[in-house]
Amino acid sequence: MTTDIEEPALTIDELAAKAGVTVRTVRFYGSRGLLPPPAIGPRRVGHYGPAHLARLALIEELQRQGMTLAAIERYLGRLPADLSVRELAIQRAVVASWAPDTVESVSREELERRAGRALDEEDLRRLAALDVVERDGEGFRVDAGLLRLGLELLDVPLAHETILAARAALTGHARAAAQDLSRLLRDAVAERDTRDVKSLSAHMHPLVVQALLTSFQRSLREELREWLDGGE
Repeated sequence: MTTDIEEPALTIDELAAKAGVTVRTVRFYGSRGLLPPPAIGPRRVGHYGPAHLARLALIEELQRQGMTLAAIERYLGRLPADLSVRELAIQRAVVASWAPDTVESVSREELERRAGRALDEEDLRRLAALDVVERDGEGFRVDAGLLRLGLELLDVPLAHETILAARAALTGHARAAAQDLSRLLRDAVAERDTRDVKSLSAHMHPLVVQALLTSFQRSLREELREWLDGGE
């Protein structure tokens, strides 16, 4: 797990405050191996970075979805060891998407509070184009599961049109993969009771999503590596 330590580094108290948890919780997660150890600075003070904050957000999201500590440990243990802050944010967005409905109505002030930053009209336009927020009278309807990922995309040094084109490509391939998997599962459980099918679906959903995400991350890394090697 890369810690992505960047200045200014956070003390354990600052990390806990930013994550909305207690210092005791941070230490507990560290003792269970759910968080990487901090970088040790002057006077033996531990310093934490963005990756610690991103991983805490992922752990809290897993808990909100009802996963036990043991299940969270297994989930995190299956993730690649070198996930970046952005990749952790993607994982969190995927986990949040398991929830049946993550759309909430909030004021602009609440939206900016959750974002942790001021949002100008261009930011709001781009978030709306990504289906993260939608104007609702004086306020906004926001997909809480996608908000953090949408904010990350605001800072990506690519043209907005490129990001939208990438989103369209991903959506198209994801839809095709979902249809193929759905057909396979339907054929596999065709003779089973309806209740068994629903139970199997509930168990398979997060596993299939994680498998797809992991496969895509590996494929993308290979493509980028070949592209960069070819350029060199």
